[in-house]
Amino acid sequence: MQKIFMILLILLSCFSYGCSDEYLAQNGDIIFQTSRSSQSVAIQRATKSKYSHVGIVYIKNGQPFVFEAIEPVKLTPFADWVARGDGGLYVVKRLSNAKERLTSEALERMLEVGKTFEGRHYDLYFEWSDDRIYCSELVWKIYKRALNLEVGELQTMEEFDFSDPLVQAKVRERFGESLPKNETVISPAAIFASDLLVTVYER
Repeated sequence: MQKIFMILLILLSCFSYGCSDEYLAQNGDIIFQTSRSSQSVAIQRATKSKYSHVGIVYIKNGQPFVFEAIEPVKLTPFADWVARGDGGLYVVKRLSNAKERLTSEALERMLEVGKTFEGRHYDLYFEWSDDRIYCSELVWKIYKRALNLEVGELQTMEEFDFSDPLVQAKVRERFGESLPKNETVISPAAIFASDLLVTVYER
């Protein structure tokens, strides 16, 4: 009888704390993948990161989506987003105090900020203006403007590693000989390293 009780207790704990092999999506989660785009490897090598693309998870009509900056900024069905990544692999991070921070009012503010970017073109030149938006910029600005949280440390272009020949080739393709070294940037790697976030799922 005691053995049966212990098994039931373990099963109940798994139900309560998520001992599942499946990702249980929550609004506001930040999700990372290795993109298969032409610039992905260059981003990985320049930022010393496995991950080159990031978005925010939202639940709409009971179904998970990823709000992302591709071309254009839009809401993508979760399964489609995962399928685009290398090997269908991804990592999900969440605010360490998400239950307190991500209230319904906070999520509403995030959605409102996100709407100001929806439909914007993807920013191939990684500028800090709102005219065009790249993936990590979208995530960072939504969290900053809606919640006043900086999920990742801002950098300048010159802080990245441009020593790799493939990175150099991509830089010449985009910027010629005039790389904007002092441009403010936020990378997927910087968001991934944020001490405000904890990993809740990895596949």
